[in-house]
Amino acid sequence: MSTKVHKKANVNGFPCKETFNETDFFFDGLAKPGPTNNTFGFVVNTANVEKFPGLNTLGLSMSRGDYAPYGLNRPHSHPRASELVFVLYGELEVGFITTGNVFFTKTIKAGEMFVIPRGLIHFQKNKGPTPAATIGAFNSQLAGTQSIATALFAAKPTVPDDVLAKAFQIDTQQVEMIKAKLAPKS
Repeated sequence: MSTKVHKKANVNGFPCKETFNETDFFFDGLAKPGPTNNTFGFVVNTANVEKFPGLNTLGLSMSRGDYAPYGLNRPHSHPRASELVFVLYGELEVGFITTGNVFFTKTIKAGEMFVIPRGLIHFQKNKGPTPAATIGAFNSQLAGTQSIATALFAAKPTVPDDVLAKAFQIDTQQVEMIKAKLAPKS
């Protein structure tokens, strides 16, 4: 069944569709584990307004994180959302740092949750020798993600080496080494 909307408009930067049907309100992209055979042993699949049009204007989205043994969802932030992490299976160390530089961390296992306030730097790490998986719930249709290391050491154009060297109290050769490791693979 298809329903016609009489007016074409953008809401929250995304088009309101002129015609829509039940498939616009269905998404199966979180149903299966993703491949974790990468440097960090982690992959995320998102269900946000870009992939799931039915979320437009609803103020929510989700993700699935899959972790290889000891895999890491490296430090990052979501500038437009808080995150609720629910463990499907496995055991993870989760943690965030407040704007006052206070570190909160907890080990959580299947069926448990941990909340990360909006915009704070946080991570999740699989603590065990077996795979783990999480579902993340966000109070935004497009939470945004900024990986801290990538933002600082792989930005285009690049952040000046002397700025990073002084900020991290390292020399410019160490900055170049880190940049080389984080540079996109061609």
